[in-house]
Amino acid sequence: MLAVLAVLAALAAAVLAVIRLRARRGIATAMQRATYDVLHTAALAAEPLRAGLSPNTAAKAARPLRTLIGAAGLTITDHERCLAFDGRGSHHSDQFTAAAVRALEAQRSIVLSASDLPCDLVDCIVRGAVVAPLSSPDGRAAAALVAVADDQPAPGLVQATLETARWAGSQLALAELDSSRERLAKAEVRALRAQISPHFIYNALTAIGSFVRTDPERARELILEFAEFTRYSFRAHGDFTTLAEELRSIDRYLTIERARFGDRLQVRLQIAPEVLPVGLPFLCLQPLVENAVRHGLSRKPGVGMVSIEAQDAGAECHITVEDDGVGMDPAVFAAGMPETDDGQHVGLANVDERLRSVFGDHFGLVVETAPGAGTKVSMRVPKFHPGVRA
Repeated sequence: MLAVLAVLAALAAAVLAVIRLRARRGIATAMQRATYDVLHTAALAAEPLRAGLSPNTAAKAARPLRTLIGAAGLTITDHERCLAFDGRGSHHSDQFTAAAVRALEAQRSIVLSASDLPCDLVDCIVRGAVVAPLSSPDGRAAAALVAVADDQPAPGLVQATLETARWAGSQLALAELDSSRERLAKAEVRALRAQISPHFIYNALTAIGSFVRTDPERARELILEFAEFTRYSFRAHGDFTTLAEELRSIDRYLTIERARFGDRLQVRLQIAPEVLPVGLPFLCLQPLVENAVRHGLSRKPGVGMVSIEAQDAGAECHITVEDDGVGMDPAVFAAGMPETDDGQHVGLANVDERLRSVFGDHFGLVVETAPGAGTKVSMRVPKFHPGVRA
């Protein structure tokens, strides 16, 4: 009997030791748990806010914002209407909207007391509210946060509402920045099409025209290639494409250019098959290849070589376009790849800006060049990136 009791006591001690060990491995203090809860709740509100303000995103953000503030109720209101309400006190929505309009017009916060919110309901819990504009860093606000209080608004509630509104406003500002960068990228693609097309179209038609009488079949083939190239370049849908599609269009471009230059233009391709489905911004290789052709041939006597490589590099695809042309002073590129007198390098600056806009500042172009040493342009593209759908 004593042996059994001893065994049971040992087991109980072992279980207690395991429980204590697991407790030490978890969130050990109340402060750490509180920090986690705040960060998790903020993340729940940040995701819809970063998509811009609408009734749908406001509805998703209202509850976590109310939790952050600790209010009895919360509404997000613009100049005209209540976009979303969470918690208690929704029967005061019209009064909250009117107060929000006043706060937005004055661009300052307002604290409402019970006398500012008359109500006929006997069991109404609303005793005040804090109205705070969702100001962006530049001070502008198009919506307001209204925190409902079930007692006279205390300084803690006022401060929590103001800080949360300031944070939420910064998330909306980031959403607007993302939207602006997207609009800019689309405008840059349109500008890039306009920039590349005129001189190429002229040269292509001149080359095709030279074969109309001497080799009609070759002229017909070139016209079809030219038609497919322009169809792809001027397509109206999609900001992204696949490496395979981009290379297919480049092959048509090079076919037409070889008709112009003949044996003077040599092309070397080295493409890893596994990177062909990789998504990348539309028309981000064409300007690189066009610049390589122009540098490799237009100012170099004899044969010019253009090399295009795409390699599998783990989570990334590494792409290089290189020519053995005359090269140029690296200081020109260090100064920001400005436009030269003949319009060259504008495409490189455009591609660099769009790559950084989509993938981040560390994914821009890398240019290696020197007078008489040719030019090599490299880029890194993530194989998978949120928002890139070819």
